[in-house]
Amino acid sequence: MDRSYRRTVSLVTLWQVSASICYYTVFAATPFFRDEFGLSRLSVGFVVTALTLGYAVWLLPVGALIDRFGERRTLVIGLVGLSAGAAMVAGAPTYALLLAAAFFLGSMYATAIPGTNKAVYDNIAAGRQNFAMGIKQVGVTAGSGISSLLVTGLAGVLFWQAGFLIATGVGLVVAVIFAVLYSGTSDGGTAEYPDFRALSHNRPYRVLVAAGFFLGAALFTTTGYTVLYVEEEIGTSVVFAGVVLALVQLFGSFGRILTGWLSDILPGEPDTRIGAILIVQAVVGAGMFVVVAATDSPWSAVVAFSALGFFVLGNTGVYYSYMATLVTADEMGGATAAGQLALVVGSVVAPPAFGYLADTVGYRSSWWLLAVGTLVAAALLVYAIRLEPPVDEPAMQE
Repeated sequence: MDRSYRRTVSLVTLWQVSASICYYTVFAATPFFRDEFGLSRLSVGFVVTALTLGYAVWLLPVGALIDRFGERRTLVIGLVGLSAGAAMVAGAPTYALLLAAAFFLGSMYATAIPGTNKAVYDNIAAGRQNFAMGIKQVGVTAGSGISSLLVTGLAGVLFWQAGFLIATGVGLVVAVIFAVLYSGTSDGGTAEYPDFRALSHNRPYRVLVAAGFFLGAALFTTTGYTVLYVEEEIGTSVVFAGVVLALVQLFGSFGRILTGWLSDILPGEPDTRIGAILIVQAVVGAGMFVVVAATDSPWSAVVAFSALGFFVLGNTGVYYSYMATLVTADEMGGATAAGQLALVVGSVVAPPAFGYLADTVGYRSSWWLLAVGTLVAAALLVYAIRLEPPVDEPAMQE
């Protein structure tokens, strides 16, 4: 691998790790929010919803800005904002201000996926893009795993906000490093704003976005309720539950790397082979939700949640790789933003529904709800790969 490749992938992955540390602190802190503010499981779900709603509101505008002005300056500003958002969540004195701080933190994270995806597809040569995407996407799960250990581990030693403050410091330091060392090739003002109307006429892309709703519901709800479920239902300590969430993220990282590598080396047309990998992940992930619902001991929870992470959290790299076979390079920022918006809309709706079922019926029904949604995503993906991609020169080329 040449020096330019390593430099780009390293910097973009470092950015993604630090951004995800800031963003995912909220998911790891759900037991502390419940204790600090006296929340029900449903109210905890609304904290996650506020976070992801801020993300959703800003995804399309930020995606358009990245296509127009390039990713470098947007990513620097976004990471500074994420650092500030983590500090705001830690300092929120009331539930209402906690929701507002979570919304702001989520809005800053809207720079992440569109910006880092554009960095990969604009600066990495064809034939290496899927593996680079898998490595970059590991930054999401690695950052989330680190944040879960920081928040839950330091809470018992210091105070529950300590992990948030460390996340703030890490984000600010990495923002400076990224601003100084990242150059890229796509900064500038020559690109046009993305044509979202043209994207809406792209049939397989539309179906992929619809599947993204259910994939996002599964992913974000899993990360939002793992700690709370393992602590309350399995009967472990918060620290043990934080380790389980970290394992979910770790195995999600393995899934992203492995499927990115397979996407590059398997034979066949890119859209077909990558779409097939994503379908397998969705089907097996649905089965793992059923297994998780039946767990009743700490160590069976470790095994079940680790496997769940591999398939459910390990599919986002392939999701974007498949997307890159359906749109052109010039559309990638806007297409990513819309695709990520679908994931996030699922995460806005699903956590409160999951929490409501857990409060009124029990956690088993909540996990089954995610299983059904993931099977719907798999069915949509089967339909998508049967459709002919409408672009002659997709962002991903052999």
